[in-house]
Amino acid sequence: MTNSAHQLAGDRAREILEAVRRDSFYQSPSQPMTKVAMRLNMKGILDRDPKDGNRFTFTPKGRKMHGGEPVVDTPGVIGSPVAGRIAVSRRIDSIDVGARLRPVDLARVEALKNSIGELGLKTPISVYGNAGDERVRLSAGGHRLEAMRQLGREHIDCFHEEGDALDAELWEIDENLARSELTPADRALFTHRRKEIYLLKYPETAQGQAQARGANAARGGQVVRDVPSFDRATAEAIGVDARTVRRDAERGSKISEMALHLIRGTRLNNGVFLDRLKLVPEEKQELYVRAALEDEKRKAAEVKQNRQELSKVRHAVRLTHMAHVTANGQAKAGQVGTKFPIIYADPPWKFGVYSEVTGRDKSPENHYPTMSTPQIMGLFEEIGSPAKADAVLFLWATNPMLPDALKVMEAWGFAYVHHWIWDKEVAGTGYWGRDRHELLLIGKRGSPVAPLPGTQPQTVHRETKGRHSAKPDYFAETIERLYPGVPKLEMFSRSPRPGWVSWGFEAQPEAAE
Repeated sequence: MTNSAHQLAGDRAREILEAVRRDSFYQSPSQPMTKVAMRLNMKGILDRDPKDGNRFTFTPKGRKMHGGEPVVDTPGVIGSPVAGRIAVSRRIDSIDVGARLRPVDLARVEALKNSIGELGLKTPISVYGNAGDERVRLSAGGHRLEAMRQLGREHIDCFHEEGDALDAELWEIDENLARSELTPADRALFTHRRKEIYLLKYPETAQGQAQARGANAARGGQVVRDVPSFDRATAEAIGVDARTVRRDAERGSKISEMALHLIRGTRLNNGVFLDRLKLVPEEKQELYVRAALEDEKRKAAEVKQNRQELSKVRHAVRLTHMAHVTANGQAKAGQVGTKFPIIYADPPWKFGVYSEVTGRDKSPENHYPTMSTPQIMGLFEEIGSPAKADAVLFLWATNPMLPDALKVMEAWGFAYVHHWIWDKEVAGTGYWGRDRHELLLIGKRGSPVAPLPGTQPQTVHRETKGRHSAKPDYFAETIERLYPGVPKLEMFSRSPRPGWVSWGFEAQPEAAE
């Protein structure tokens, strides 16, 4: 159930209890309200009229708890009424946890610690025993209790329930079954155990007993109490349909507990496998599961081996393609015979990878020839030192290549002055963090003209990335707006830009001549 659903159920329970306290009975007007009253009936708080299933009154326990004799608070502690009950603060070390159906999830405890530390404990835990008892047993709220304990708290708010060990276990099962994250194996285990407890508490609901009660009623016999069947009661308690309850109970009854524990946390923990497993004789189920797990390991090993072989083939293809791209790039790139006051460059950085076989799947070498940092540093003079004495350089750099980009800027004769940021909106890869931005460094040489005051752009531009390595047009257009009518050179251009001189292996060969 969601938080809003729990809140709605609590509001309805309060309404019902207030009506019984005021009028000595509650007459349900609708099926949803009857379901809430039935939950109070299963907890032993309300009696259901055998002749009128929509009429409820207090049981002795309910009258003591909610009919004018509220549970006594611990002296000096103010209780807070929630869903018709009173939350009482008690010492954490007075609560016995005992064996739990589900172990505590440390990750969930950490999340609760953050929430409790910021907002406090919003929902009290439930315990079995009276508020004045020296020790009580935990019923529901194991993660909340552990989070409070780890936070160093000495007291915790509790709802005190009356009942025996079976009641406590039943409460814990219902709290778990109401959660959507349970696996099929968990649901089978819990539902089967709930049925065992329910039949112990209400043996008259067993199939044979129910038939006998029906025959007795047909003969005019007196039915002492009308207790719903296990399927119906469980469906109402946890908010699912009776068919789902029957399915989970059948899986739990026909599959051994050891077999269910073996498949928890594995790929076999699904409804299809459980339905196949319940057809296997119980004494052979454990062996069947172990054999299936071994088969899963064998399949995983084959997939891994095939993936490794495929990586080797792809690596050989990449090497051939990279050699072609490099040769093609060398044929197209040429000299630059003009000096420019504005230079815009996106160098083809060569990145290091952990594995040359598998680490180049997304490598730039698949798209264009890359260069080492020393090669880029020496390239400026090699192509004709195309910067004027007074010039501005806009140089792209990724996070890991920032120190290299600053070296290149210095080697080309520029001094760093500022940078802009491209936010790609979607995070990519990275060793120290998942990169979602690139830097456009700005350097100057001599005394170039700076942008006019008031025309400077904001330093962060957000735009989803396009094809590999392509930069948003926004940045080149911003440079055009800041320096209109000024000759501009785009180095490592992948497509000619109107009004610019382009140099690069994908640019038109005559563009830079």
